[in-house]
Amino acid sequence: MKTKQHTIKEPVTVSGVGLHTGVTANMTFTPAPANHGIKFQRTDLPDEPIVDADVDYVVDLSRGTTIEHNGARVNTVEHTLAALVGLEIDNVLIKIDGPEPPILDGSSSMFIDAIEQVGTEEQNALRNFLEVNESIMYRDKDRDVEIAALPLDDFRVTVMVDYNSPVLGSQHASLNDISDFKREIASSRTFCFLHELEMLHKNGLVKGGDLNNAIVVVDRVVKDEELESLASLFGKPKVEVKKEGILNNIELRHRNEPARHKLLDVVGDLALVGRPIKGQILAARPGHAANVAFAKKLKKAMLANKSTAPQYDPNLAPVMDINQITQILPHRYPFLLIDKIIHLDDTTVAGIKNVTMNEPFFTGHFPGNPVMPGVLQVEAMAQIGGILVLNTVPDPENYTPYFLGIDKCKFRKMVIPGDTIKFKCELTAPIKRGIAQMSGYAYVGNTLVCEASMTARIVRNP
Repeated sequence: MKTKQHTIKEPVTVSGVGLHTGVTANMTFTPAPANHGIKFQRTDLPDEPIVDADVDYVVDLSRGTTIEHNGARVNTVEHTLAALVGLEIDNVLIKIDGPEPPILDGSSSMFIDAIEQVGTEEQNALRNFLEVNESIMYRDKDRDVEIAALPLDDFRVTVMVDYNSPVLGSQHASLNDISDFKREIASSRTFCFLHELEMLHKNGLVKGGDLNNAIVVVDRVVKDEELESLASLFGKPKVEVKKEGILNNIELRHRNEPARHKLLDVVGDLALVGRPIKGQILAARPGHAANVAFAKKLKKAMLANKSTAPQYDPNLAPVMDINQITQILPHRYPFLLIDKIIHLDDTTVAGIKNVTMNEPFFTGHFPGNPVMPGVLQVEAMAQIGGILVLNTVPDPENYTPYFLGIDKCKFRKMVIPGDTIKFKCELTAPIKRGIAQMSGYAYVGNTLVCEASMTARIVRNP
């Protein structure tokens, strides 16, 4: 799995009819900054409202997943979201001038093809994973659905379906590595049974359905007059049933294409948690309602364990190492007090300070009971903030950051040799004339040890 966030390099548009609404729409994927997430924007509505791809905004699960917020509703988002997860894209604004993404061929492959035409771009920020640290279970007894998330330092999905049908029978599908999504899962099309088709039409759904964008499974004997009625319904001169029970002689792309499409739906629906997942997902007989209920359970567990401390994995390459830091900051030993930058975007920076007994200040600051001076914690925090402010100019090596003020500073816990301090600074207002106002925080583990409000300024070197 990718460790840094990604967006797309430039806008790209797909167009077509929506499966359930039957409305033609143009949908444009546009680049977005780090930590933006996935959002839809209804450009056809007044004020062009935006709705986050968030499980809390799911409002309808009638044969698809529909989200709504700020007066914007977007139907059937799961195929689009699955494509973005499959490409490991974290940040994108999806502008759409209709109520529903195009169904295209009923899979995610054409979204992936369009995005790959423009390519993806790595961003200067680490991905914020939802890490499954203990088993999370969901069960719906009425629908005989079970979904589980198990701890795993990767993302894997296994799906089992059983429709009690002589045509489909019991099927399994697995995604063992996210890099396999494009090849193994993305092309699997949506499907339904013939006995469901008339019900869907009567309920005002599948208005954009066509035998080119969905697989219709025939699990009973069909009379000639019924085939004629179906041909009229789909605007086809003739409709036939293949011997294995697929309407109009559609060739399956995979022997277990329905199970693979169910896996695709699981991937797309779980994207509504809002973070890439590290865990193994096991799903038996899943559907959109169960997927979304499980996504809500995952999000609840995520928020319960939420820490505002930056996530730090020493196994990952930093955004900036010490050599890159010294190319930007003018500080040097013994007053260069940061070792790594692990996150950097337009509004937030995070960095690391490894505190060792060899620090020069320990020889005179409580040598019998070494404690890192609070003023140096604030100085290290200010240096981290200086990186954030310098990031706003194209030639940071030609500027120097100056610490102008500090307010509301509190020291909450002692920092001692052996601690690793994780610093985070966030802008509290837009930078104006090189002056930045920031909130700074310092953590050891997930414990807040120091915080302050700071003002800094960058000045061009003479």
